[in-house]
Amino acid sequence: MRTTVRLLHLALFCAFAAPALALPRPQPAPTDGAHRDTKVLILGGGVAGVLAARTLTREGISDFVIVEARDELGGRMHSTRFAGHTVELGANWIQGTQTGSGPANPILTLARKHALSAVESDYFTSMTTYDETGEANYLDVFHRAVDEYTSLTAAAGERVSLELVDLTARTGYSLIGAKPKTAREQAAEYFQFDWEYAQTPEQSSLIASSWGNNFTYDVDQGGFSDGNLFSIDQRGFKHIIQAEAAEFLKPEQVLLNATVTTIEYSDSGVSVTLVDGQRLSAEYAICTFSLGVLQNDDVRFEPALPAWKQEAIQSMTMATYTKIFLQFPENFWFDTQFALYADSERGRYPVWQGLDIEGFFPGSGLVFVTVTGDYSERIEALPDAQVQEEVLSVLRTMFPNTTIPEPSAFLFPRWHSDPLFRGSYSNWPPSFVSQHHVNLRASLGRLWFAGEALSEKYFGFLHGAYFEGEAAGEHVAQCVHGKGCSPQPHFVDVRNAVPY
Repeated sequence: MRTTVRLLHLALFCAFAAPALALPRPQPAPTDGAHRDTKVLILGGGVAGVLAARTLTREGISDFVIVEARDELGGRMHSTRFAGHTVELGANWIQGTQTGSGPANPILTLARKHALSAVESDYFTSMTTYDETGEANYLDVFHRAVDEYTSLTAAAGERVSLELVDLTARTGYSLIGAKPKTAREQAAEYFQFDWEYAQTPEQSSLIASSWGNNFTYDVDQGGFSDGNLFSIDQRGFKHIIQAEAAEFLKPEQVLLNATVTTIEYSDSGVSVTLVDGQRLSAEYAICTFSLGVLQNDDVRFEPALPAWKQEAIQSMTMATYTKIFLQFPENFWFDTQFALYADSERGRYPVWQGLDIEGFFPGSGLVFVTVTGDYSERIEALPDAQVQEEVLSVLRTMFPNTTIPEPSAFLFPRWHSDPLFRGSYSNWPPSFVSQHHVNLRASLGRLWFAGEALSEKYFGFLHGAYFEGEAAGEHVAQCVHGKGCSPQPHFVDVRNAVPY
């Protein structure tokens, strides 16, 4: 599969004509004499924001402020106390770790440095399967879905080598003969695909979903490893980014509980207005707000974003991944790390994880189930009591000979509805092409952008946010130091290679 990644970028650029990039002129130092509150504003205190700040610090720049709406740093690394334990509402895994002395995932490097407690997730052998009859062994179907996903990524690579257009992942599955019809087949496919991308194969790019997998997990393609570490640290997964920030940030460099409502940008500086009316100004700014926030107009830009920027923002997808936590007086469920439930409705409470097992939180009575995409949005619109009853009804189906008690605790987040996030992480749809992604990353005047959605290789991953935060910090540091401030280019129009 070495050819797969080497040619992936070529495929999307060949699918559409490549007009000349619009290259903004290098930006001179401000000459308007206006007062600036700080040299650089970093908007958002998640992984990208903290890494941008660390990069500026290492470049000798201390005149910056992180503006964060929540009361702590971490962004979507969001943990909470639940039934006596710290659980992760958002990011939970180090995805792709390290193979031998090969390249290490930078999130793993932070985890090692700050002594994070984490457990290897055994996705494929620690699994119990269920359907609407109760426990039912269909591990053969499950492992066939694993093989089909591998074939899917190979098919994507072949399309690249032939310079063929992108397709939906569903079309890709169909072309390799994988056409799940039964509830068991659909559940097994869900575990391989939706549970990773938080959207269906119909909603996802065949090529981009494959390279997203390869660049992280496939060592032959430059990935880290196929391992995944699940954080069980009682300080929260966010501890690694907060502890890293504590090593260089000073109190005056962080403004918490500060929600940005307006961003004014130009070739001479950037100003922001907070929800309380306070205004902050800087020579440069790095916006790390989630793709979902940008899509939902939760922040107003002045002047309005140009058409090419708006098209790029609206063309990518902000997916939602929802973990639903329950605590019961005693453990009555599976003794494996995972369970898969096949319902006649695809995506209905399918992936279960037990935490009341050795190596995790034994004796805790904790279990959780994950839903994604449209189903996540559906349950966010329902009252907690209705969602709880639906989950309990699934448990009663999975364990027909057990009297399922009421849970002593119940919790799930509403990422899609939260105006600070509007979803969990980005996904690349088949209509989103590489020129769109160039435009998504492009700067506007003295306003730069960063975040996981801007990572071509690692969109949707924590390490994508890490690398993009570093990159934005490096660009702005060059500007501050006057070492050749070259704004990122963009395409004025994204055009078809051939007319319809």
